[in-house]
Amino acid sequence: MTLTKVLVAQGGGPTAVINQSLVGAVLEARKFQNVELVYGAYHGVRGIVDEEFLDLTQETSHNLEMVGHTPSSGLGSTRDKPDLKYCQEIFKVLRAHQISQFYYIGGNDSSDTVRIVSEEAKKADYDLRCIHIPKTIDNDLMVNDHTPGFPSAARFVAQAFMGANLDNAALPGVYVAVVMGRHAGFLTAASALGKKFPDDGPHLIYIPERPFIVDRFLADVKATYEKYGRCIVAVSEGIHDENGVPIMTTLMKQVEHDAHGNVQLSGTGALADLLCEEVKNKLEIKRVRGDTFGYLQRSFIGCVSDVDQREAREVGEKAVQFAMWGKADGSVTIHRTGFYSVDYQLTPLEAVAGKTRTMPDEFIAPSGNDITDAFRLYLRPLLGSGMPDAYRLRLNRVPKILNGS
Repeated sequence: MTLTKVLVAQGGGPTAVINQSLVGAVLEARKFQNVELVYGAYHGVRGIVDEEFLDLTQETSHNLEMVGHTPSSGLGSTRDKPDLKYCQEIFKVLRAHQISQFYYIGGNDSSDTVRIVSEEAKKADYDLRCIHIPKTIDNDLMVNDHTPGFPSAARFVAQAFMGANLDNAALPGVYVAVVMGRHAGFLTAASALGKKFPDDGPHLIYIPERPFIVDRFLADVKATYEKYGRCIVAVSEGIHDENGVPIMTTLMKQVEHDAHGNVQLSGTGALADLLCEEVKNKLEIKRVRGDTFGYLQRSFIGCVSDVDQREAREVGEKAVQFAMWGKADGSVTIHRTGFYSVDYQLTPLEAVAGKTRTMPDEFIAPSGNDITDAFRLYLRPLLGSGMPDAYRLRLNRVPKILNGS
């Protein structure tokens, strides 16, 4: 019997359930008699090239289960975006440690890393099984019906807007909240799942799949404010104009860039402030407030979808099963079956790696500032059980005496 060494790593932004995928892969791998050691790379691919490995074979099952129910990345993560040279260094380390199975939990960039490492192993005629395990709150991985991490983040966004709506109804005004999503608007669209009554917010939803016109936005806010006496707006951080230029850069004199040269959209709060200033200055509405959800939506503890937890665990388990019983590298993908159940498939890495999925047209209202019932039906099963509900008093008004007409 040939002994197997397994390496698991986590990459990109943490989520509320990424550790379920880690634990699913580790515990499933430890079931197989031919598995000699299960390593975890500390801080993703950077941990691989630095040979920062943890021996997860020595971890107790109980503690693994506890970590599985804890948000964020238990192994740490990295924002490194490996190119060919970087991936060659990764492969060199894997080969030196005689790793024969490599599992990388992550999103678009992570899947591309797995693809390149897989190709390097084939060139060297080295027996290495490379499996990408899906993860991203943006829900933007190709082929997948949805991705682990998104349902829990969506649940947080829906509940956050539910609370903001109650606050805004008590003290009316304009409220603008910016949600993560550079290219895909799935997470921002989830804000609509907190609505119960027809006049509940968010009243306006803006996503990257449609151009954002500032003057049209102001007209929408004005009309909504005149109709309801208040207005709640959900905005994706990645909204852009007709030319693809991020709105933040058109409204802001100086912008920050991240390590990859992209405009820094998350964590600054600038977009919400800039949009609020537009409303204040041009519509002359006094009570205008803005928020940026930022990192809160990624790993918020106590707001996790049980459906998301289960599926995140299962993609980790299925990754190991595909590696052990199959002969192909690939990405584990989630496919919806029936009203709500899922199946898992191993998809060629080329179909997923480095690509971005966006919201389909049938999920977006013709107005471009709302979503459709098709999206609500798509998302609702993913949010899991126990979603809270918000109620209101019936307005049984008492006739006025002093001020009556």
